[in-house]
Amino acid sequence: MKYDVVVMGGGLAGLICGIHLTQSGLSCAIVSAGQNALHFSSGSLDLLTHLPDGRMVEKPLSMLDELKQQAPNHPYSLIGSAKVTELAQLAQATLQQAGVNLKGSWEENHYRVTPLGHKRMTWLSPESVPTVGLHQSMNLGKIAVLGIEGFLDFQPQMVADELDREGLEAEACYVHLPLLDRLRENPSEFRAINVARWLDRPENMAQMVEEIAPLVANADTVFMPACIGLDSEEPMLELQKQLGKPLFLLPTLPPSLLGIRLHETLLRQFRRQGGVMMPGDKVTSVNFVGSRIESVQTRNHGNISLKAKHFVLATGSFFNNGLVAKFDRVYEPLMNLDLCDIAERSTWTNKEFFASQPYMAFGVQTDHTLRGKKQGDTIENLYVAGAVLGGFDPLTQGCGAGVSLISGLYAANEIVNEFAQDKAMQAEVAQ
Repeated sequence: MKYDVVVMGGGLAGLICGIHLTQSGLSCAIVSAGQNALHFSSGSLDLLTHLPDGRMVEKPLSMLDELKQQAPNHPYSLIGSAKVTELAQLAQATLQQAGVNLKGSWEENHYRVTPLGHKRMTWLSPESVPTVGLHQSMNLGKIAVLGIEGFLDFQPQMVADELDREGLEAEACYVHLPLLDRLRENPSEFRAINVARWLDRPENMAQMVEEIAPLVANADTVFMPACIGLDSEEPMLELQKQLGKPLFLLPTLPPSLLGIRLHETLLRQFRRQGGVMMPGDKVTSVNFVGSRIESVQTRNHGNISLKAKHFVLATGSFFNNGLVAKFDRVYEPLMNLDLCDIAERSTWTNKEFFASQPYMAFGVQTDHTLRGKKQGDTIENLYVAGAVLGGFDPLTQGCGAGVSLISGLYAANEIVNEFAQDKAMQAEVAQ
């Protein structure tokens, strides 16, 4: 099977790359081994919230030059501030075209309310998540934090207490919802996704409103766990309309409905544009000819190779086995690509639990165009994108989703430009 591009990894980086490639008229296949980090995410996307020295970043793109001084191997530093700015705007436009409804701007971060009631800085957030601008206060009146009896992945009292400490008026309440009694019989099944499959049914809306309305009658605003609206926001919007007051969703413990909905929306867009998704598959070997990849073989396709002119590695970090850590070494398991400098084992972690952990910045080393290296030599047709890249800490720097989006789009742009150059050269020769 032959494609213009084969992407290894179906997470945020792989999907955004595939979407841009197919929008540009190229044929693209994504090989995806299974669940990706989006299924465990809040649904919000970070661009850059902190510099490596710990300073808070309010306007991410204005701090890229300072970031380069502190972290010259950060993917943003390799790509360059001008290009990152361009791609951040492209990322927002691409997400919007795909049907992902997010609020926020690349010009300035904002705060979102976390499942614990804290405020956390971010770049883009789902429309249904409560947010507030920097240096602003939340004017939501009295807030009812609604929990569901038996649902342990969201603690409304904890949220209400934290909101009270923030100077807001909040009260926790619990709704029973008899329609969920079947799930309560098995706590392991009482998860956000399974709850949503019941709450999203139109025939259950009246019972939901009947049970919830008396509990929130004295509130001006309602917060509830994100366990409604698995496929779209319509059920949540209908519940808000029936209650007659603003309704916001807070992420729950994984699996996260908001993260899964983001993934599924991007996947649908990729397929609509003609992209080929190979779920539950995994690249098992890579065939080189000189300094180029000729083809890859996958678990499900046996001896049938996937051939392409370009390849993108977006297999994720340790969470997705894009990187593997043994006691004495870290390696990229698919091609044994070069990694960024990794010091001795005793320095991999920080004893302070909430401090930046050095191992988080481990990843694949690339040239300045994000092409992977093996034994010091650049692989000409392999771009690297997302969490498998080295040189950044996605958690303490608040840039995980941003790096995935920016690097995925950067790789796609480079590939599209190479195809355009080849086509122009062929046309010139033909004349």
